[in-house]
Amino acid sequence: MQKSTNVDTSMETLSSSHQGTGAVQMRIKNANSHHDRLSQSKSMILTDAGKVTEPISRHRRNHSQHVLKDVIPPLEQLMVEKEGYLQKAKIADGGKKLRKNWSTSWVVLSSRKIEFYKESKQQALSNMTAQKSESVDLCGAHIEWTKDKSSRKNVFQITTLSGNEFLLQSDIDFIILDWFHAIKNAIDRLPKDPSCPSRNLELFKIQRSCSTELLSHHDSDMKEQKPEHRKSLMFRLHHSASDTSDRNRVKSRLKKFITRRPSLKTLQEKGLIKDQIFGSHLHTVCERENSTVPRFVKQCIEAVEKRGLDVDGIYRVSGNLATIQKLRFIVNQEEKLNLDDSQWEDIHVVTGALKMFFRELPEPLFPYSFFERFVEAIKKQDHNTRIEAIKSLVQKLPAPNRDTMKVLFKHLTKIVAKASKNLMSTQSLGIVFGPTLLRAENDSGNMAVHMVYQNQIAELMLSEYSKIFGSGED
Repeated sequence: MQKSTNVDTSMETLSSSHQGTGAVQMRIKNANSHHDRLSQSKSMILTDAGKVTEPISRHRRNHSQHVLKDVIPPLEQLMVEKEGYLQKAKIADGGKKLRKNWSTSWVVLSSRKIEFYKESKQQALSNMTAQKSESVDLCGAHIEWTKDKSSRKNVFQITTLSGNEFLLQSDIDFIILDWFHAIKNAIDRLPKDPSCPSRNLELFKIQRSCSTELLSHHDSDMKEQKPEHRKSLMFRLHHSASDTSDRNRVKSRLKKFITRRPSLKTLQEKGLIKDQIFGSHLHTVCERENSTVPRFVKQCIEAVEKRGLDVDGIYRVSGNLATIQKLRFIVNQEEKLNLDDSQWEDIHVVTGALKMFFRELPEPLFPYSFFERFVEAIKKQDHNTRIEAIKSLVQKLPAPNRDTMKVLFKHLTKIVAKASKNLMSTQSLGIVFGPTLLRAENDSGNMAVHMVYQNQIAELMLSEYSKIFGSGED
């Protein structure tokens, strides 16, 4: 009985100590068996805080994990600020230029990064497909509008500290403006510290390194590390310290290479680089061909008038982009072009290439210096006054611009004449060609307003072609 009393006393003490922690109570039941054994049962009782104290494992491996868990805080969760579909093209990876490939991406913007998905999360769940995202750290990134990197409108570029470059684009002005300001605000809120993008990564590396070293320390029973281990550690430290000098040496070598490389004129004289049709100034192309209207423009117009005037949605429907790029390559290489060939049987490929030619002009068909004057002319209240003002401006244009414009709009009047079959009215063609032919040099602030005037100018020049250009033959 004395033994039993001692046991009860000790168990009560143990029970009270556990109850003090609020995690576990031990209840002791006396058994009436002839062996006089004690049976024990455990019951979990939650404290007022509603949490069960997590037992710390005494195993060395688990112990190191708990130590690291207390030392290194978890990475903060990022909240989604904006998401939606945009056109995306990655043009550089770590400073290495990539071939531009546009694709539709579901873009998710959080407080410090952008993620690109092939489809929205709702579609991914409904299709039961697992999609991998591409993440872009915005800390220290740079965002700007760009016209030189793409022939498309409404394009801005994001450049990260790691040398990655992305182009984002949308045809809808207010959507792309909203995205630009949202991303810019996110970048401006982040610290400018160059080490910022890799801070969380460094925490992870420290955690992994510490965990590895603790395990190695315990597994070797506190033995001294081998000399080669210390040598490897010193090498890593030295290598990390010399990263800056390595980068400086690489930059120096690149500068020397760039200064020694042949000039564009030298490469052109040797025939290694040929003069381009797409992307060249209109007057340059015309001077090279000794004409005031580019040969490629005439060829496309002849092909469309020969077999495309009755096609539904002509100039509105897009052709196959890969085939258009193939046609573009052939034209730029000055190879003999035959648009009657079967590979160009889709007339939308021809119209797509023609629109691309005008989009890629470094200066549009309506020169930048004339943009505001054309806008002021279209704002005039009297219809006849508008026509006279537009006519006067057209006559002041350089010969290549004026003559090419006349040939193009005369062709478009033939499209409108077949509107009952092709369903392309002056309004439809104005929407298609207005922003392509006429744009401001810096239109990031008033794109939506400018688009209205661009369409109206193109429509007026179509509907009043004979009054503006005259009825004479080309």
